[in-house]
Amino acid sequence: MCGIIGATSSRSVGKILIKGLHLMEYRGYDSAGVALHQKDQIVRLRALGKVAELESLMIEHKPKAKSGIAHTRWATHGQPSKQNAHPHDSHEEIFIVHNGIIENHSELKKQLTDAGYTMKSETDSELIAHLIHFHKQTTQDSLKALMNATQDLRGAYAIAMIDASVKGSIFAARHKSPLLVGQGIEENFVASDPLSIINITEQFFLLEDDEFAHITKHDINIFDANGHSVDRKETVIDATATATSKGNYKHYMEKEIYEQPEAVANTIDGRLLEMDVADNIFGIDSSKAFADIKRIQFVACGTSLHAAKVARSWFERICETPCYVDFASEYRYRNPLVENNTLFVCISQSGETADTLAALEYAKQKEYLGTVTICNVPTSTMARESDWKIFTNAGPEIGVASTKAFTTQLAALLMLAVAIAKSQNKNTELRQQAVQDLRNTPALIQEAFELLEDINYITKNISEKENSLFLGRGMYFPIAQEGALKLKEISYIHAEAYPAGELKHGPLALVDEDIPVVAVAPEDSLVEKLLSNLEEVKARGGTLYVFGNNRSTIEIKKGKFINMPECGDFNAPIIYTIPLQILAYEVACLRGTDLDQPRNLAKSVTVE
Repeated sequence: MCGIIGATSSRSVGKILIKGLHLMEYRGYDSAGVALHQKDQIVRLRALGKVAELESLMIEHKPKAKSGIAHTRWATHGQPSKQNAHPHDSHEEIFIVHNGIIENHSELKKQLTDAGYTMKSETDSELIAHLIHFHKQTTQDSLKALMNATQDLRGAYAIAMIDASVKGSIFAARHKSPLLVGQGIEENFVASDPLSIINITEQFFLLEDDEFAHITKHDINIFDANGHSVDRKETVIDATATATSKGNYKHYMEKEIYEQPEAVANTIDGRLLEMDVADNIFGIDSSKAFADIKRIQFVACGTSLHAAKVARSWFERICETPCYVDFASEYRYRNPLVENNTLFVCISQSGETADTLAALEYAKQKEYLGTVTICNVPTSTMARESDWKIFTNAGPEIGVASTKAFTTQLAALLMLAVAIAKSQNKNTELRQQAVQDLRNTPALIQEAFELLEDINYITKNISEKENSLFLGRGMYFPIAQEGALKLKEISYIHAEAYPAGELKHGPLALVDEDIPVVAVAPEDSLVEKLLSNLEEVKARGGTLYVFGNNRSTIEIKKGKFINMPECGDFNAPIIYTIPLQILAYEVACLRGTDLDQPRNLAKSVTVE
């Protein structure tokens, strides 16, 4: 979602800010802007579209400044436009950039209008600049004005601010939206994403909710909501330039698909014993606590939700534990009943997904046995707020359409199932099989890459369509859902997934000679029923693309059968995911869409 970067330095910061915005392009945005403190005035440049447009303005105007803030915006209030782009100002004195949503913006707008302020945009963010300006008339202190202004805000915000009267300073505030401070040599930074400045520094101070910062090129001062100084321990975040570049690949998504053998290997590395998982891999005393688990509540969004749906079968089989899976955006609005000894598990690539984070905060007020986060970012809010956690160690995922995050989440969830069963001394043989399947997974993913030629055989036909169906049964239904999601979000082809047994209850009406039907059909206990469902498709003239293995008895006259590698019971869902990712990628390439930044979507969704 939106990206914030600010810098104050002994050198000119324009290039630092533009480069930082480029590094955050993966998050999704529709406009970009920068405000630079030159002498006694602040120069603002804004552009609709890509950061490259803003960069061209910078080259044209050649602003020189040693402090400034910049932003990429993803529209929530007001359409994408130059006027709605950040930074926003009040009286050309206070300039702010903001991530999040101000829920009481209508009320604040009336108050500020009554006080004589004129709105120049349709955004809720502009109100923050006016509020700070309003409070500064009383306090004459920039930091105090920011603190007072936030008392009027309801919602989520990460704010970076500069004041024309305070040269070389950046002020920051955080509530329910990620923000951190980076420390350099004679220069310091503020950012919503460490990747934006990772090539400049590895030393960070993480802001917690309701904290503020005053940053100059020499000093970083952090304060709590009462204005008291906070002594914050430094965090080192190590990432290489290689991890955040495309290398020889055409797109980040392509790179991340083919990084999956290494990514899954990193997820399981050091966490598996010869025939079991190691103790306490989810944190101190986790193994002891897991012995008391009677039920599990999963919450997640999008791809992470599909991972939870797949994993439910593992938990019910290996742990013999009932599981509930909820959309994070819906969970806390249905007054969920929490039964004794229920474990709450939230899943998120970034660990900052607003709906999932809100669900976690809600759950902490309930009588759960404890909370577990599965995510890819150790410094994330969810990781810090949970009782226990496991990091997927997948490396930065830049492409908006998640690939390696999904497969590594599945690996982490399988380890959680085994860990709980181990703590409860259940199903030793199943645990051993799951661990062996995990060990074999990286090599099997590599083997699945060899299906590219077969996949390309069908991509042209699918790329010419506007609708498609994906089918699966049991734990392969959420794999079909994930395949449909990948296709629709990057190729813009309408794709829907159904449990194959539901075909005759409605979706069969869609099947004709023009609609491609993709089926995930491993040889498991449900395969015979699945094959009967596929016969229903064949009888209506549908084109079938079936992913199965060499024991399959299905005969396809129209379409293609793709022979998958021989998998174990527990790693098969991970392996069957790979060709669906490749299929979506290759179809999108043929259609010429923006694969890494699909329209209307953002990587890290930090608003509800």
